[in-house]
Order: sequence, then C-alpha cells, then structure tokens
Amino acid sequence: VQLQASGGGLVRTGGSLRLSCSASGFTLNSYAIGWFRQAPRNQREHVSCVESNDGTTSYRDGTTYYRDSVKGRFTISRDNAKNTVYLQMNSLKPEDTAVYYCATNRKCSDHEYDYRSWGQGTQVTVSS
Repeated sequence: VQLQASGGGLVRTGGSLRLSCSASGFTLNSYAIGWFRQAPRNQREHVSCVESNDGTTSYRDGTTYYRDSVKGRFTISRDNAKNTVYLQMNSLKPEDTAVYYCATNRKCSDHEYDYRSWGQGTQVTVSS
C-alpha cells in the first residue's frame, strides 16, 4: 500500500495548483481520502476529505469536507478510472504555504490520528 502526493510548486498569490494523490497496490475508492498540510513550526491540519463513492454503506457517497479557510477556493474530487484523488487549489494565499499530504481512512475525519496510510507530501509555496 503506497500513496503518492504530487503537484506542488511555487505560485504567486491568487494562483492555482492541482495536487494529485495516487495509489499503488490498492484502490483509492476503497477509502475516504483526506488532505492535510503542515507549515513550518505548525501542527499538521486537516484541509479536506472525500468519502468513498462506492455506495457500499450510506456514508460512502462521495461527500466532501473542507476546513473553513479553504471553502470556496479548494475542491477535492476523485477520478476512479485513474485511481487518483485531486485537490484543486485556487485563489492561493501565502498562508496556504505548507507541505501537503494525502492519507486514507475508513470514513472522513478531521483528526490525523484516524488516518492510516500517508503519502510522502508535496510542497506548496505561495509568494506574496
């Protein structure tokens, strides 16, 4: 089971990036996928999560969640054919600068300790 986050980079304030979370050895839609970020000297914080949409239980309906500071700017989505989860980030701000991680969970949660497998992280830097 291996996750890989990619797509980070350096952008100016107001710019956009699309992060990808891909998997090898398992199907991403078997899990809820969360995105977290960690800025220097800060704790890791939850950014967004998407439930599985395989419909095997009532909550596995693809519902998405966002922290308040990114609502309206970030969009999480799945492409099951590509076994990838995306985080589209628009209107980026300097305070979005962090290393971004994706992780698996049985069900979406904003607590990092609920998540099992983690990708290696991708750096996002937003210049002012």
